[in-house]
Amino acid sequence: MINRVPITSVCVLLALVGWAATVHAESVTYADLAPIFNTRCTLCHAGSSAPMGLALDSYANVIKGSTNGPVVRRGDPEASELIRRLRGTSLPRMPMMGPPFLSDNEIAKFEAWIEAGMPEGAASVAAAEPVSTPLPGVDGPVTYTHVAPIFARRCAKCHTDNGLMGAPPEGYRLTSLEHTLSPVERARVVPGNAAASELVRRIRGDARPRMPFDGPPYLSDEEIDLIVRWVDEGAHDAQGNPSPLPVGAKLRVHGRLSGRWAVDGLQLQPAARLRIDKSPVSGDYVEVRGRVLSDGTVEAERIRRR
Repeated sequence: MINRVPITSVCVLLALVGWAATVHAESVTYADLAPIFNTRCTLCHAGSSAPMGLALDSYANVIKGSTNGPVVRRGDPEASELIRRLRGTSLPRMPMMGPPFLSDNEIAKFEAWIEAGMPEGAASVAAAEPVSTPLPGVDGPVTYTHVAPIFARRCAKCHTDNGLMGAPPEGYRLTSLEHTLSPVERARVVPGNAAASELVRRIRGDARPRMPFDGPPYLSDEEIDLIVRWVDEGAHDAQGNPSPLPVGAKLRVHGRLSGRWAVDGLQLQPAARLRIDKSPVSGDYVEVRGRVLSDGTVEAERIRRR
């Protein structure tokens, strides 16, 4: 025998479920989210140098959005770029120093807040001061967590999809550890050998043009030293694991020829069929094309005066 539930009871039950969901959504305010913003987002997204002008250090700035427009759309989490970035629907996924990224429960709080109309609550009181970027003096190995905020503030504005220059220059993205270390076209970072890393040589000015392209001001000495330490120590990921060497990957080194097989003191291993163009001599600015050897040194296949 089938028990029939009165329609009125079903309606009451559905109404109670809807009421509970509404109460849950309305209970989330910006004040509840401010600690997450301040611990996971404002390392990069704060102040005048925030990527794409997106500061996430106050309620007003979150609502204001970026130079591309709003990142949260009242009542519509799925259309909100903030949610899309947190979930990885839009790339690069945020926070940029992840993984780990935000938990499902944390992201659900943001969705509930947007669904409820983005109430402020006691936001201006609850928001903490943005966390400052860690600089030399960190305990233990320097990890991607320490350098990612520098890349986000000063590099990713161009080295990202749809950046200030459109496509990322030379296809190089600085929006995640995977992209920063990618050797697909050529290796820009050689873990354990900062002097052989094009990224380092660009930010130090050993290679032209010096980066960031909108400098001066360029990176501070402290920021450069931190990135150099990160690379020389093995380019550790956020969990402190060293990155593998891109053995056999192509690379490019620009700098001053400082000896028969050296560029700015970086010792080169000449290939069996080394090609030398335009008769460079010591002191000349040159371009070296080569590959990464198994010990992290550079095998030079071509040296050309620029």
